[in-house]
Amino acid sequence: MARRITYKFKNQPREINFAKDKYHDMYQAIAAAEGIDLTNYLSMVRQIEMTSKGSASVRNFRDQEFARMGFSDIYFIKE
Repeated sequence: MARRITYKFKNQPREINFAKDKYHDMYQAIAAAEGIDLTNYLSMVRQIEMTSKGSASVRNFRDQEFARMGFSDIYFIKE
């Protein structure tokens, strides 16, 4: 079953389809939709996962990086 994601990219509202078999999470899906390369981001996430004790560090880093890239208001749409 496909899901939908709504988000803002540089204050422009967007909506895309999301399939779990194609993307690991909704953040990778929206980055792919906007053509953003996440190679450096993903390597930094792996380093944070290895050194931090909880998932809050990874979540905070993800939220800050995606805000820096221009994303905001990222949500799954319930149908």
